[in-house]
Amino acid sequence: MSEGGAGSGQLLVVSTPIGNLADLSLRARQALAEADLVAWEDTRHTGRLLELAGLRARRLVSLHGHNEAARSSEVVEACLGGATVALVSDAGTPAISDPGERLVAAAVAAGVEVRALPGPSALLAALVVSGLPVGRFSFEGFLPRKGPDRRDRIAALAASPVTSVCYEAPGRVAATLAELAAACGPERRVAVSRELTKLHEETWRGSLDEAAVRAESREPRGEHVIVLSPAPAPTVPGAAELEEAMRRLRLAGLSAGDARRAAQALLGVSRRHAYDAARAVDPA
Repeated sequence: MSEGGAGSGQLLVVSTPIGNLADLSLRARQALAEADLVAWEDTRHTGRLLELAGLRARRLVSLHGHNEAARSSEVVEACLGGATVALVSDAGTPAISDPGERLVAAAVAAGVEVRALPGPSALLAALVVSGLPVGRFSFEGFLPRKGPDRRDRIAALAASPVTSVCYEAPGRVAATLAELAAACGPERRVAVSRELTKLHEETWRGSLDEAAVRAESREPRGEHVIVLSPAPAPTVPGAAELEEAMRRLRLAGLSAGDARRAAQALLGVSRRHAYDAARAVDPA
């Protein structure tokens, strides 16, 4: 293939359609047709895609969550022996909430050239149509199903200053939206996408409370992408509000120094602002 040097093996991370076959790029087609080995999450799914695309791979090998650790060494050996290997998942970009991360790390550690053939991604597709800020964002993948890990992750999402994106299975999306509404507040903005690039593609935008009610009343279909708006910036109290808090603290019996420190901690203001308010209340 033209992707690597003559006689050198390489690993190509190939993005494939998340629904619409027309999204398979020309480079992806070439990689799948010419690779010595195609490592795929589900070889049955691969065969169907290749058939629809009119392609025939030279050799297919499964690489999924249960065998990736063991299979990675085999794939890396093939690359070191001069083979070009195309890594693909069932849909979208490998290693993004899909198998592939361990293989890429093993290939890099072994000195194998690793290259990406970018393309479809449910994460980016949902993010850019959300209508929410996209300059900075975090990707959470699938949230833990239960326990303290899930509570901690949801609490982190509630406090996050950037847009957050997570995936969710249809059977759990209503519960997840309800938990997010409880943690973030019912009015927090959210966009929920499903069936991206497919015939029944849908993106719904509104408040978390509305999203939770809507999800509970509808039969969920397809994996969902939840895009959550950033936590609102904390409100900084004005000088008058800060001085009033200082007066109340002084009337409660606190010394000037203790009142200043308490106001700083309670209202989240800087030491300088607290000092200025203390001087306004107690000029002496």
